[in-house]
Amino acid sequence: MSLYRSLREREAKGEPVRVGLVGAGKFGAMFLAQARKMAGVHIVGIADLEPERARLALEATGWATERVGAADVESALRTGGTWLTDDTQALIEAPDLDILVEATGSPRAGIAHALAAFTAGRHVVMVNVEADALAGPLLARRAAEAGVIYSLAWGDQPALICEHVDWARTCGFEVVCAGKGTRYLPRFHHSTPETVWEAFGITAEVAARGGMNPQMFTSFIDGSKSAIEMTAVANATGLVPQAEGLGFPPAACRELAEVCRPRAKGGQLSRSGTTEVVSSLRRDGAKIEDDLTLGTYVVVAADHDYVRRCLGEYGFSADREQEHFALWRPAHFIGLELGISIASIACRQEPTGCADAFRSDVVAVAKRALRVGEILDGEGGFSVWGRQLPATTSLERGCLPIGLARGLRLIREVEEGGLVRWDDVESSPSDEAVLFRREMERQCLEIEGPERSETS
Repeated sequence: MSLYRSLREREAKGEPVRVGLVGAGKFGAMFLAQARKMAGVHIVGIADLEPERARLALEATGWATERVGAADVESALRTGGTWLTDDTQALIEAPDLDILVEATGSPRAGIAHALAAFTAGRHVVMVNVEADALAGPLLARRAAEAGVIYSLAWGDQPALICEHVDWARTCGFEVVCAGKGTRYLPRFHHSTPETVWEAFGITAEVAARGGMNPQMFTSFIDGSKSAIEMTAVANATGLVPQAEGLGFPPAACRELAEVCRPRAKGGQLSRSGTTEVVSSLRRDGAKIEDDLTLGTYVVVAADHDYVRRCLGEYGFSADREQEHFALWRPAHFIGLELGISIASIACRQEPTGCADAFRSDVVAVAKRALRVGEILDGEGGFSVWGRQLPATTSLERGCLPIGLARGLRLIREVEEGGLVRWDDVESSPSDEAVLFRREMERQCLEIEGPERSETS
């Protein structure tokens, strides 16, 4: 089925896919830039804490003035215009809304908005991968119970990696590893909003002119975003984290099949069937040519001599033994590609990636020695970074998820590089996000084999 043809048919029938967007930041603006040209799609409304930001995003992305600023949701539905509001619940409850795109970046807000959307019978595209890493498996379960679809966002790397994995398995290949590229050096784990631009090789002035958010970019460089995204992939595909998380081995695209295979086979993975993020920098800081900084990949096993001969004959990117080969996508287009998720849900009733079990977690690690009384500032801040671990390991060690590591007061000291645990912080027993996360731990943990501890 052609998604484009299906959208054109909906447009011809006067039955567009009605979409609401929550969060008019960078991702939301990129989506809007293309949504104005998508056949059969109507952006009914945009909810943002500052509606003026939504108006500016529409203006910056080429929307005609007459399409912006409907007086209310009824007017937007009647005229085909777009309503701007700070009332997310009103947007969720808008008549005939089909899909809610959650792009706030706040895990707490993302969970609350998704649950409200399920209650209202709306499908959800979760751009907010922080919320998915924190509680995606239970959100997916709640969506299924409500008879709606919960989906990762195409254009963000997790959904693209899920597609790589699905392609490989559909073709009969064993998936050895899947992941993405990034800039990485071990010292980047200590990055803060004050030092982040040095890691990117730019000045604070250049970053300010470009409107770059230092906290967001700190999350990109300190390893947190990589751990969050690989957790979303693992929970949606059945791949599992390596025992102690991501290793960030340096690798050019042509080296992926050599590097991203188990150590027993000469590679740098602790196991097969896992996630890994490769670095575009050698450990001495030298930049790798033909790197995968903005791309995604999958490595599969060639388990028969005939297949291995084919790899050689057709020049596929394989390891020296022709036992593994890699396929990669050199870039992702972020919000510009989100229309694929909208169309997949509306026309095929399929998500573009969706968690089905709790296999992976992202835990808070101290960037420096933390003292009693300090308030944690969460992802991309000064106090902690996020590390991927198997879900069972996280629960056995009592680790604090990075998605909840904001605004909590430390009641115990944590050494630099130490895992922050629930026992180290003061939290409210009535916190709705905490309660939802705890419920997910009880309902959605996938147990594999004899490695399970009785405490998990």
